[in-house]
Amino acid sequence: MENSHESQSLHLKDRRVDALGNFNLLPDELICAILDYLTPRDIARLACVSRAALDEPLPQESQRSTSIHRLLEKDDVAFVFSSLQLKLKLKFPIFFLLQFCILVSNIAGFLFIYNYFNAERICRINIDYCRNPLQFDGFHSFFLYKRLYRCHTTLDGFSFDDGNVERQNDLSKEHFDREYDGKKPVLLTGLAECWPARTNWTIDKLLLKYGDTAFKISQRTAGKISMKFKDYVSYMNEQHDEDPLYIFDHKFGEAAPGLLDDYNVPQIFQEDFFDVLDRDSRPPFRWLIIGPERSGASWHVDPALSSAWNTLLCGRKRWALYPPGRVPLGVTVHVNDEDGDVNIDTPSSLQWWLDYYPLLADEDKPIECTQLPGETIFVPSGWWHCVLNLETTVAVTQNFVNPRNFEFVCLDMAPGFQHKGVCRVGLLAVDGGCLVNMEKNMSCDKDNFNNSDLTRKEKRVKILRSQESENHEETANSASRRYNLWKHGFSYDINYLTMFLDREKDHYTSPWSSGNCIGPREMREWLSKLWVGKPGMRELIWKGACLAINADKWLECLGKICSFHNFPFPNDDEKLPVGTGSNPVYVMDEYVVKIFVEGGLEASILGLGTELEFYNTLCEVDSPLKNYIPTVLASGILHLENGSFEIDSWDGKKVPGVLAKCNLIPEMGKGDVFPFGIRSKKLVEYRKAGLPESGPDSSAVSNSIWPYLITKRCKGKIYAQLRDELSWEDVLNLASFLGEQLQNLHSLPYPSLGISSLSVVEQKKEFSVANGMDIDIACNELDIHIPAEWEIFVRTLSQKKKDVSSRLNKWGVPVPEKLMEKIDGYLPDDFLKLLFISEQNGMKRALKPLSWIHSDIMDDNVYMEPCCTFGSNEIAALTDNGSVNGHNDGGEVKSWRPNYIIDFSDLSIENRSITANDKFGRLSYQAMCYCILHDENVLGAIFSLWTELQTAETWEEVEQMVWGELSNYQGVACHVTPTPNL
Repeated sequence: MENSHESQSLHLKDRRVDALGNFNLLPDELICAILDYLTPRDIARLACVSRAALDEPLPQESQRSTSIHRLLEKDDVAFVFSSLQLKLKLKFPIFFLLQFCILVSNIAGFLFIYNYFNAERICRINIDYCRNPLQFDGFHSFFLYKRLYRCHTTLDGFSFDDGNVERQNDLSKEHFDREYDGKKPVLLTGLAECWPARTNWTIDKLLLKYGDTAFKISQRTAGKISMKFKDYVSYMNEQHDEDPLYIFDHKFGEAAPGLLDDYNVPQIFQEDFFDVLDRDSRPPFRWLIIGPERSGASWHVDPALSSAWNTLLCGRKRWALYPPGRVPLGVTVHVNDEDGDVNIDTPSSLQWWLDYYPLLADEDKPIECTQLPGETIFVPSGWWHCVLNLETTVAVTQNFVNPRNFEFVCLDMAPGFQHKGVCRVGLLAVDGGCLVNMEKNMSCDKDNFNNSDLTRKEKRVKILRSQESENHEETANSASRRYNLWKHGFSYDINYLTMFLDREKDHYTSPWSSGNCIGPREMREWLSKLWVGKPGMRELIWKGACLAINADKWLECLGKICSFHNFPFPNDDEKLPVGTGSNPVYVMDEYVVKIFVEGGLEASILGLGTELEFYNTLCEVDSPLKNYIPTVLASGILHLENGSFEIDSWDGKKVPGVLAKCNLIPEMGKGDVFPFGIRSKKLVEYRKAGLPESGPDSSAVSNSIWPYLITKRCKGKIYAQLRDELSWEDVLNLASFLGEQLQNLHSLPYPSLGISSLSVVEQKKEFSVANGMDIDIACNELDIHIPAEWEIFVRTLSQKKKDVSSRLNKWGVPVPEKLMEKIDGYLPDDFLKLLFISEQNGMKRALKPLSWIHSDIMDDNVYMEPCCTFGSNEIAALTDNGSVNGHNDGGEVKSWRPNYIIDFSDLSIENRSITANDKFGRLSYQAMCYCILHDENVLGAIFSLWTELQTAETWEEVEQMVWGELSNYQGVACHVTPTPNL
């Protein structure tokens, strides 16, 4: 009988081919990955069409249908499956899903259950639904079996030695700096013995105190979820997940402030350069980590190449670490060559220990240790590490930047991808063609190392495909070869790594990696604060600034500008550009230099030209606004000629020769005084709204030509620095001041755009075809005469409406889904309706007049000066030395008053709204439409500030809450004269 049974087993037909048809060519791993994108109901439907299902002894159709409906409607699902329900949003027992997945052969990922285990064991908690275990012959999958094994294995039997990470007790700061910081990991004992967390951070005690507190849960998908701690503990005790969820919360201090009182940052780790940033600007740096057996952190390098310490309070953790540049077996690193964003494909921690670790030769094994309760492990900058929880653990960890890793952090922030790839994977990031000459390049002259061959759309360093793992001998040899390559010439040295930095990529104009822990503006702010707050470390800070923001390059440019105009060279305090705006701005004692780089050469020259035209207009009409605008001292264009800097003075009133040479010449209109002023700027906006690009591409020379502007320095502080300390009266005075100056701005005469040229007319048809609209037809139907500049306005808004939903989703705007569904219905179907139409001499005309718009009145573009009060109505400004008008009469600083508005390079010409009776004339409606269509994330800021907007049912509710007061506005905009025929 036994021999007969064995003989029958040997001749079992493999049903995989019949079950999958042509899809049988796909490996189980890929099929399971595809199934991750399907909903449970889709998987169930897929199961119903399996060819293998035709031969199986299933229940009668009526009985099966009744069972299905009963299971679909049942709510009291056993909590053992709650983790998978959480991930897939299941509403029915998982065993129902398993039965149907089995019918699709091994597609579902659980078919192997019936080959290796009794179904009663797997479903013992849900026994009512599997009284009669089913047997399915002919289905085998080693891949699926290993997944099941990872779901149910225990780690009690894991046999580890003590590891080879050094253990130290009572380590001094000097000893740590000398032997370990930036060099190698170390296990420290005794640092947490006095912490309350040593006794308070057990699961039972945390559950008692923080059971109803929600913490963030880590999962492999991009979305983040939160779970009450009591629910997570229930999940943790019942789950049998392949990769269990675990708490990994960087905002635990906000969720449970009492936890911060239970521990202190060890003295040897207390220096952290990110401390100078405000809490809102500082990147995530501390995490509460709680996880069950088999959970853990897969292979990674800590953000921004920062260092970290991790203290374990209960349980045991197994650590594996590799030095910088040595990628672990089974890990794939992706580096995008557009912005340097780094992504890592890695097996789970448990999978790596089970499937990959046994393949390693002794010389290729990682540095290892088992961390015990009360121990703190230090992970240096750039080290790869993987953590596996051997039992339920509770830990706290923090990342930090100190003098040892500061330059590495700055390098990691810099634009480009070559250096990021080398920092993560060493010389494996270098293409094979470069490896041939690597040895002699390294031995002769490192500076001659050719980086130009390294570029491609996406760098992939594939260390091992999972299906290759079955060839143990080949894999082991491959690991040894990679180890030798890693050792060959690679050095985790800042000077060595800097060789791979692309110096041609400019910090201010190149794409900023989305994976960076802070943005470019925050980076500049951080360096500026360090420069002021740590004068004793300026040599180090300067090195980092040169890596991250090309500080040396821009200082050289600044020196040429100052020398050309006979201005004093910046002193040591003034060497770094200030951390505001998107252009290098240097604030000296008496003057400010702004170098235009944002958006490339065309945008830069239009920004400076617009600003100079605006200043000229202020002086011509003697506007009161000019008293609150910094005086222009000089302006010009800096450019490279044959490797040396040259400067051409430019007042905006001609086409400079350097721009003529690169064919950047605007379309000239009649009487153009400022060829690169507001008119040219509107034409560029017109093109960007959908018309074909015209003229030659100037991008090739844009990285060697930089317009600049020098203005008198504004005394006082920017509003961003004073926001939290201003009195309510100061805030009201500021609002009144801005209202008065904006009225002065809107009252300025606007330039004749003169855009009704032949070129615009010729492009109308192309624009209409490309964007599915024809403004001429709309105007003819309404019998309206639309000046050319308003055609630009209407076309631009129409184009922005087409992709508004995708653009807002890309921003990640926190707008409720119910509002996103109504956004197209809220916006005008025809933006001509936003124009105020009046009939003159039998013809309908658009009468909305134009006015100057600042476009960028941010909290860092308004200056305020301190005031001294002498009586109930006597207020005077203080000078820099604390006196009033140069005389110290004993006044006391009690308030601040606005004195300057800066940065008019983003000026625009827009409509001056006129109220009307319908919704299209409401100022509140127009403002809401412009917020929705704005190029920047205005809508995101609004919904972040007004949390009550989350309950709004319609856009009209949002409009009234945010902009309702505008509809009552009775200012200058309501008393305008008709627009003349342009």
